Amino acid sequence: MDWLQVILLSVVQGLTEFLPISSSAHLILVPVLTDWDDQGLAFDVALHIGSLSAVVLYFRHELSRMTASWVGSLRGGGMDEDARLGWWVLLATLPVCLIGFAFRDIIEVGMRSPVIIGLSLIGFGLVLGYADWRRRRGGRSEYQLGLRDVLLIGAAQALALIPGTSRSGITITAALLLGMSREGAARFSFLLSIPVIALAGGLEIVGLVREAQAVDWPAVTVGAILSGGSAYLCIHYFLAFIRRVGMQPFVAYRLLLGGWLLWLFL
Repeated sequence: MDWLQVILLSVVQGLTEFLPISSSAHLILVPVLTDWDDQGLAFDVALHIGSLSAVVLYFRHELSRMTASWVGSLRGGGMDEDARLGWWVLLATLPVCLIGFAFRDIIEVGMRSPVIIGLSLIGFGLVLGYADWRRRRGGRSEYQLGLRDVLLIGAAQALALIPGTSRSGITITAALLLGMSREGAARFSFLLSIPVIALAGGLEIVGLVREAQAVDWPAVTVGAILSGGSAYLCIHYFLAFIRRVGMQPFVAYRLLLGGWLLWLFL
C-alpha cells in the first residue's frame, strides 16, 4: 500500500462510520476511481480498531457510569438510568447480530452490488429526510427510551446489513420517528456502534489469524491512528452540526451519491 491509499482509506472510514451516509458506498467507490489493490484484512482490522477507540474515548464518561451501574444491577443493586441504558444498548444489538450471523454469506456475496447500494442510499435517505422533517421540537434523550423504542431501533439497525443503508443513518431515522431529539438519536446510535464495531472487528481478527497474512505494521499503525482521529472529530462536530442544522444536508448528499452510483453502474 502506498501512503496516499493509507491516508485516504483511513479518513474515509473514520468519517463515514458515524455520518449517516454509508461507509460501504464510499469504500466501494475507491477501487472504482483508482487502480489500487485490495488493502488486506489486517488494514481493515486496524481501521475498525481506530473507529472503536474513537467512540469509546468520546463517550468514556458515559460508558464508565453505564458499566458500573450495569454491573451493579447484575448484583441486585437496582436499576438507575445508566444501568437501563446499558441494558438497552445490549438489547438493541441482538437483532443485527442474529441476522448478521445467519445471513452473513448472502449479505457479503449477493448484496454488494453498486446498484443495491445506490438504491439504498436514495431510499433510506428519503426516509431519513422525512423523519428529520417531521421531528417535533425538543424530543427525548437516550436516557428516556422504553423497551418498545429499543426493540424498534434494534430492528432498524438490522436493516443496516443491506449495503448503502448506513448503520448510523437507519438508527437515527428510527429514533427520530419515535420522538427522540436529534442529539439524543445520534448519541444512542453512537453508543450502539460500540458492540457492533467490536463484534465486526473480532470476526475480522479471527479471519486474519486463520489466513496468517503478512502485516504491513507502519501502514496498519498509521491507519488506526488516522481512522480514530477522524472518527473522533466526526462525532464531535456531527453532534454540534445536527443540533443547529439537522439532517437535510446529509439527505441531499445521499441522493446525489446514490444517483451517481446508479448512473455509473446501470
